[in-house]
Amino acid sequence: MTVSYLANAKINIGLNVIEKRSDGYHNLETVFYPLPVHDELIVEANARIDNDYRLEVEGLQLATADEDNLIIKAYRLLQQDFALGKTRVMLKKNIPFGAGLGGGSSDAAFMLKALNELYQLQLSPGRMETYAVKLGADCPFFIRNQPVFATGIGNIFSPLQISLEGYRFVLIKPDIHVSTPEAYAGVRPGRPVHSLYESIQLPLSEWRGRIVNDFEASVVKKYPYIGELKDYLYRSGAVYATMSGSGSSVIGIFANGQSLPELPARLVAFKGKF
Repeated sequence: MTVSYLANAKINIGLNVIEKRSDGYHNLETVFYPLPVHDELIVEANARIDNDYRLEVEGLQLATADEDNLIIKAYRLLQQDFALGKTRVMLKKNIPFGAGLGGGSSDAAFMLKALNELYQLQLSPGRMETYAVKLGADCPFFIRNQPVFATGIGNIFSPLQISLEGYRFVLIKPDIHVSTPEAYAGVRPGRPVHSLYESIQLPLSEWRGRIVNDFEASVVKKYPYIGELKDYLYRSGAVYATMSGSGSSVIGIFANGQSLPELPARLVAFKGKF
């Protein structure tokens, strides 16, 4: 039996680093919103292969396809508690790496969903979230895959009634890699001037200047080109533009029917509708 899932990306709308914790992590607040940009995950149960699993990749190449890959970690995690058969995985990779889009986390979460379906594990969404958090702080988001207000280290979710339906987007991925430690090193924790939870529920036309990403200031200082791309999106008519997560991707949100900006093909990761 084989199942196929479209493992979508996410964007951060606002990201405030509130305080550094005693365990070395940071408490933050952000909004996770599903983005209709996908990897495709095709998973076959009880496959005729020599080992427990086989991971095959098309499209963008993975940094690792061995035991350190989150897809395989998801398989091993469930294998500890359930009798899983030999499993073949085909990953058609489209979501760029190092972009703040959660592509690897999404692949892992959808692997949990695929294994749950294929091997009839009867795991509830809540139980799958419990497994997913062991793989990464934002992995549980992709289980229910609905907009949330995230706190803690990005792993405590509160549902949000917001929708970007009717808007269009341009996702830019410059050839810049920003590591998470690098991004945190430039941040001074503190509470935002405007409550993100309240601001996110305002009309999108009021987000600019109120909803900010705390990573942007230091990242743009080191990589000015990211700031230039964001400014260009605003000059081109974006209602709202932001760097997602720790970067380096930048997304511009445009009203439906509005012309999208012309950019070099090497920069545009995706264009589309929410």
